[in-house]
Amino acid sequence: MLTTVLALIVVLGVLIFIHEAGHFLAAKWAGIYVHRFSLGLGSPIPWLTFRRGETEYSVSWLPLGGYVKMASREEDVTSSALEGGRAEAAVPPDRVFEAKPVWKRMLVILAGVTMNALFAWLAFTFLAAKNGRQIDPATTVGRTIEEMVPPGGEALRGIPTGSRITSINGRPVTSWNDVTDGIANTPEPEVRIELEGGERVVLPIHQDALEQRLKASQALQPFRPAVIGQVLSGKPAERAGVQAGDTIVALNGRAVGQWYDVLEVLQDNGGTPISMELAGAGGRRTLEVRPEVETVEGLDGKPREVGRIGISVKLDFRSEPLGIGAALVEGWNATLGASTQIVRTVRGLFSGRISRREVGGPIMIGQLAGESARMGLDPFLAFMALISINLAILNLLPVPVLDGGQFLFLLAEAVIRRPLPLKLRERLTAVGMVLIVLLMGLAFSNDIRRLFGG
Repeated sequence: MLTTVLALIVVLGVLIFIHEAGHFLAAKWAGIYVHRFSLGLGSPIPWLTFRRGETEYSVSWLPLGGYVKMASREEDVTSSALEGGRAEAAVPPDRVFEAKPVWKRMLVILAGVTMNALFAWLAFTFLAAKNGRQIDPATTVGRTIEEMVPPGGEALRGIPTGSRITSINGRPVTSWNDVTDGIANTPEPEVRIELEGGERVVLPIHQDALEQRLKASQALQPFRPAVIGQVLSGKPAERAGVQAGDTIVALNGRAVGQWYDVLEVLQDNGGTPISMELAGAGGRRTLEVRPEVETVEGLDGKPREVGRIGISVKLDFRSEPLGIGAALVEGWNATLGASTQIVRTVRGLFSGRISRREVGGPIMIGQLAGESARMGLDPFLAFMALISINLAILNLLPVPVLDGGQFLFLLAEAVIRRPLPLKLRERLTAVGMVLIVLLMGLAFSNDIRRLFGG
């Protein structure tokens, strides 16, 4: 629980700081007077506030965002309350927000989302430079997980084991990375999987039905030879004499064709001893192994008992080290891919292809942040990058209280050469506030439903 709370504080604190720092730096560059830079909304906490130059830096009482309070001739009641009340400092007329050219104000408004996108790009680039590119060279189908097949993906069940995938929607595939990416992200209303020999499998799943696309990409699994890659110390397999590099030929007299056959026997056998026929450096031998029983969550969400003997499959992944240039490109592609996925999610929500029940809020972000933090620095940093690009894209939505809505106001001003009437902007902002409150209510209700299993 503590890890989850701390991870959420780090994720939101860092990303909100980065976003608001973008607005702040751009405002300073444009010559706009900045009264306050705050993490959190509302009035500043006195003992977490200090002043440097003309600007006050603070942490405020309401931990639901942050703000940069710029001098303005049009401060309204709502924004004044969210930003700690009306500022008292006298400001030269040429340093208020409205006194600056429209193009400079546009840059100030867009600077927050730009910083969030830049953070995501740099985080993905760092991970690419550190870890390189992990490539699974398999293109042969091993099995289809029945429980994972989504509506529209029924044709996956007809792909025979051992079939080699040659292309998806006309694009050649040379690795399983290409297969999963093609099924999940092909920007067309159907997925066409071409197999060696000319056979074609068509999945009529729209690109905005993101959950169905992801399930389809995970339902199809690559062929894995039944070769043992690792034997865990102190586990039943090691005690029985199983060695890394052994090939499992048969279990309980049943021939093993691939790794999934091993998993199936272990899952169904529980703690009953298993006869293992192995082929290794010393020739063939038969051993008896008694599995340990563990309770795990099944694909249907229900607990089930399975056997574990402490072995893992040998994976022939290929690691490609990346220089800084290639890492920057890889980071850019990851940022672009995450952005596209978020846009597809928003479109799917509006079109009904994605259920409103999938919308998550701070509780869900906290849970995912905690899980990624427990997995290590790399998954946690990748999660932060994903949330950062989420903040950037969602802030660009044309809702008046968001950066995208404010940008539209400025765009209209640039076109008609005068600001939109203040009353109109206030009404539109009030509507935007209502929409945001409703969205937050939906997100919180979904979080609570998931938390209590509803």
